[in-house]
Amino acid sequence: MDDQPRRCPWATGGEGRPFDPVMAAYHDDEWGTPVSDEVELFERLVLESFQAGLSWSTILHKRPAFCADFRGFSPAVVAAFDEDDRARLMADSGIVRNRAKIDAAIGNAAAFLSVSREFGGFATYLASMVPGPALPRPPGTTMADLPAATAVAETLSVDLRRRGFGFVGPTIVYAFMQSVGLVDDHLPGCFRHDGSSS
Repeated sequence: MDDQPRRCPWATGGEGRPFDPVMAAYHDDEWGTPVSDEVELFERLVLESFQAGLSWSTILHKRPAFCADFRGFSPAVVAAFDEDDRARLMADSGIVRNRAKIDAAIGNAAAFLSVSREFGGFATYLASMVPGPALPRPPGTTMADLPAATAVAETLSVDLRRRGFGFVGPTIVYAFMQSVGLVDDHLPGCFRHDGSSS
């Protein structure tokens, strides 16, 4: 482990948890990196909504099954899912089998497409709601200083719900913002802190 780069504590194991290369790779290559691709944005939103009440590690380890079951997270494909698809998803132990979250993911696909049409892309919508650029955390910031939600996340959550999205409370929305680089919550000392990937 001594040859590992310094990472945010949640990505390093610790507190009796073993080092998880899946978590580390997500931290190193994805978390906090700005995303503009529509499919990737939809995937992150779906995964964050399924994470509610569970560990992020659980979701990441189930990610390949989610990707297969949600047909690569194409919003247009997921928006067309029917009752057979719902039954198929509920039958697969490889994902989180929660009917409310499954229904929300399908409904969110339709809402996602609507927002994308209105704004010329979901990333454009997000940019209209979240002031940027994302700034790095100041020296001395610790995990305890990171919020579970912010006023911006609250505003975005309200607007998403108004537009027909489900499972997008402020905490889920803030986690989504962290994931897709709308905020930069890499901590000082982490090799990603300055926003670089090396």
